[in-house]
Amino acid sequence: MSSLNHRSEILFVTDASDCNPNGNPKAGNKPRLDPKTGQAIITDVRLKRYLRDQLQDDGHGILVKRTGDDTPLTQAEVALEAFSEIESVEDVEAVDSIRDEFVNRLADVRYFGAVLSFVKSNHDDVYQAILERFPRSFTGPVQFSPARSLNEVELNEGFDTLTSIMATQEGKSAGAFGLGDYRIAYGVFPFTGIVDPQRARETNLSEEDVRRLDTLCWRAIKNQTVSRSKFGQEPQLYLRVEYTHPEFHIGRLDELLKLTPTTDETIRSPSDYHLNIEKLVSVLTEYEGMIEAAYCVGSPRITLRTDDSVLGSAANLADILTEQCGIETVGIDVYEEYSTSLPDRE
Repeated sequence: MSSLNHRSEILFVTDASDCNPNGNPKAGNKPRLDPKTGQAIITDVRLKRYLRDQLQDDGHGILVKRTGDDTPLTQAEVALEAFSEIESVEDVEAVDSIRDEFVNRLADVRYFGAVLSFVKSNHDDVYQAILERFPRSFTGPVQFSPARSLNEVELNEGFDTLTSIMATQEGKSAGAFGLGDYRIAYGVFPFTGIVDPQRARETNLSEEDVRRLDTLCWRAIKNQTVSRSKFGQEPQLYLRVEYTHPEFHIGRLDELLKLTPTTDETIRSPSDYHLNIEKLVSVLTEYEGMIEAAYCVGSPRITLRTDDSVLGSAANLADILTEQCGIETVGIDVYEEYSTSLPDRE
């Protein structure tokens, strides 16, 4: 794998229609809402869960698995499994290479880091020698902020309660009970993220791993939101800006977007608004000299515009940014490219 030399910044826009994109278990699993602004919120933890699940489905090893997964190994045991060949303190000198093996086989650790909690070993002297050399935590080079909807959302009251009828023993009457089934009518969610090359050295994150994100984010929303409460989410725009300087990024690209309604009614679908990228275009143009390239993919459902004119659909984002900002852009063909990032199954 090649080393990572450039810092990248990610803008990833999804939408959600008639679903619960991120329930709050402390509030009866109702959608997360800011009570002052009416904006819905999807946490970075929820997005990372989708990404981890997609990595696992693709055949990559991950450390932090779904709750309830039938896996016999705890996080600590997964880490200690890498040390199975070490039988004496003298063998511990091999730990440096085992550390690399550990992060190289667990994709989510390379992206998001991990905190490891080790259990007491049967070989106390070996265990202590390992702990002296093996880090207790890895700081993830890929981080996302929570996404706040660009619009004020409405709870869809038609889904307030779901009544389930449970079959009982023969000759017995069926029982029924109500389940909270809270959903938002519609929301547009811009995530912003960063890929830091300095942190990448700690987890062995590579250029190949970063390019995998370009298809992974899109596919994770497509494939990991097919449960009853989550279905209705779609990826709409993905932009990764790669910078020439390893310590520079613009920051908060999500704040450079706004919705321009095309109807007097409440926004309920992409046909009810245009995504205004006036500020995004202006800032990318201002920092054109700091940008190595931009990688992007967009949906034909979303119309992009500036304050003065309609630019076209998000599916043409690469051409739009080249024309408007003068930066080198690379269009991403998600379903043509993603297979190259799958693990070797031989």
